[in-house]
Amino acid sequence: MLSAAHWKKAGFDMSENFSHRSVLLDECIEALAIRPDGVYVDGTAGGGGHSYEIASRLTAGKLIAIDRDEAAIRAAGARLAPLGTRACVVRSNFYDTVSVLDELQIPEIDGLLLDLGVSSHQFDEAERGFSYRNDAPLDMRMDRRQEKSAYDVVNGYSEEALKRILFEYGEERFAPRIAARIVKEREKAPIATTFALSELIKSAMPAAARDGGHPAKRSFQAIRIEVNGELDVIAPTIEGAVSRMRRGGRVAIITFHSLEDRIVKQAFAKLATGCTCPKSLPICVCGNSPKVKIITKKPILPSEQELAENPRSHSAKLRVIEKL
Repeated sequence: MLSAAHWKKAGFDMSENFSHRSVLLDECIEALAIRPDGVYVDGTAGGGGHSYEIASRLTAGKLIAIDRDEAAIRAAGARLAPLGTRACVVRSNFYDTVSVLDELQIPEIDGLLLDLGVSSHQFDEAERGFSYRNDAPLDMRMDRRQEKSAYDVVNGYSEEALKRILFEYGEERFAPRIAARIVKEREKAPIATTFALSELIKSAMPAAARDGGHPAKRSFQAIRIEVNGELDVIAPTIEGAVSRMRRGGRVAIITFHSLEDRIVKQAFAKLATGCTCPKSLPICVCGNSPKVKIITKKPILPSEQELAENPRSHSAKLRVIEKL
């Protein structure tokens, strides 16, 4: 894995940018139905935009802002500092929300917000390697404390493993061709930068398939998801939060692609399902009862105004459940 010293030596800027407006901000605040004395968790604090709006509506309540990105923790901490004890910032993965609550000795919460995917500042910081639009070392780690980076995935995974993640996580129909090209090219020299990978992906695709969106978009998404283990933690986090939620508490989750949205939708449906016994049984023996009700039968989408003002809101979907 390339070191931080390599990034700096290569001349990549380490600046941070948290200036973008939070996606579906007003809709999230309304969806959470915030109580002034409630306890809320923002599991993806980012630059603190959602967190600030939640905490600013509290009086005796508390907001716990969680993020695994060190830069996000600094930005959210600065953004929330004026609100004093109404907000605290914790560096952790939202998957560990229950453990964070235990450490803070908080038995119950009234709401959880997750804004899934990559934050604006991670895309904007060239040296993070999330974007195919800027040349940067292959990194893509949301938490720089972890060892595995995009460099390790691209240069270390087998052709079969690469093909699988490109197809499953990126829904890339040219996964076999791209995986084969990656393996062939890395035999000559390691693939070390985003531009090198982007050009390689483009060259592996038929010319007719390069029209429309950027040809590397789906592959970069897939590699990023693999590096950060993004999909595996969503359903357990939802279940854990609901287990610690007061009656009437809400979970609000923003997704940006179909894989995330499908997992959230299925997790919500599972929690909202009652008896699962066969209809032939005269009485229920499973003992299962609905734990939540689904507030959004269809996902909430950005308004036309937000789409015009904030291009990053495109493809965003908000789903909400309420604890019974």
